[in-house]
Amino acid sequence: MRTDKNESDNDNELRARLERLQAALGSKEAERRVETGGGLPVGGSFGKALSAGFTVLSEFVAAILVGALIGWQADLWLGTKPWLLVLFLGLGVAAGFYNVFRFAAPKDARGGG
Repeated sequence: MRTDKNESDNDNELRARLERLQAALGSKEAERRVETGGGLPVGGSFGKALSAGFTVLSEFVAAILVGALIGWQADLWLGTKPWLLVLFLGLGVAAGFYNVFRFAAPKDARGGG
């Protein structure tokens, strides 16, 4: 019976300590925002959204550039200007859109289960 009381006292002490630490952390964060002029919080959802946006953009542009380069080089080798460039540029755009879809779609829509 004595151990139950000691455990509940320890739990109460830990909760009180956690609340004090959270309050101190919140005040330090508020001070930091005042010093840096407010602004957006570092990390968090804004950073994740920015990272996702750059990932989608780079994958889309890379797919288009790879398709265009393959088509351009194939045209030079085979002398079919500009038909293979147009074909592979279209394939690159399609691959870019597919990459964006894979990134943005929920797993169920992708067929990944």
